Amino acid sequence: MAKVRGAIVVDVEKCKGCGVCVPACPSNVIELNKEVNGKGYHYSFMARPEACTGCTNCAVVCPDGVITVYRIKIPS
Repeated sequence: MAKVRGAIVVDVEKCKGCGVCVPACPSNVIELNKEVNGKGYHYSFMARPEACTGCTNCAVVCPDGVITVYRIKIPS
């Protein structure tokens, strides 16, 4: 059976850094970046990409819909 690994892509310029996605992640993958985007917000990013399972919780709770989740099957 193939293992599933996830990855997220955040639209950095549209992210307002509300942080709702951070506690929604069961694997503690997401954090707010110390750097800011063009609007001055600390945007979300994958701090621990190897732990992402692709559960989509972050994308579901994002009020602005700026997170896209990808799932990749890794052959075992």
